[in-house]
Amino acid sequence: MLQIAAIALIVLGLYGILTQRNIIKIILSLNVMEIGINLFIISVGFVEGGLAPIFTSDNASSTLNFVDPLPQALVLTAIVIGVGTTALGLALAKNIYSKYGTFELDEMGEE
Repeated sequence: MLQIAAIALIVLGLYGILTQRNIIKIILSLNVMEIGINLFIISVGFVEGGLAPIFTSDNASSTLNFVDPLPQALVLTAIVIGVGTTALGLALAKNIYSKYGTFELDEMGEE
């Protein structure tokens, strides 16, 4: 069920990127798509009833179900990259607004 919601967020974000003509809305759509991708990656690594992959004397058996930590590490990295991408996009949008006086892509070529 979580994977379906993640795919819906990805599609919604992609739709927003392709159809919007406002720079701020495009950046927000990119963030929605990023959240969907992060949810999908986390849902792939989920194991029902899984344990943290830390060997102790209580769970020294190799037959236990462990949760894969790699998707969690990848998503943490993706979140940091997403924040940097959003900050760069907003800085560029600010510069575009100061030059053209609008966020609309259709109105930028008109002088």
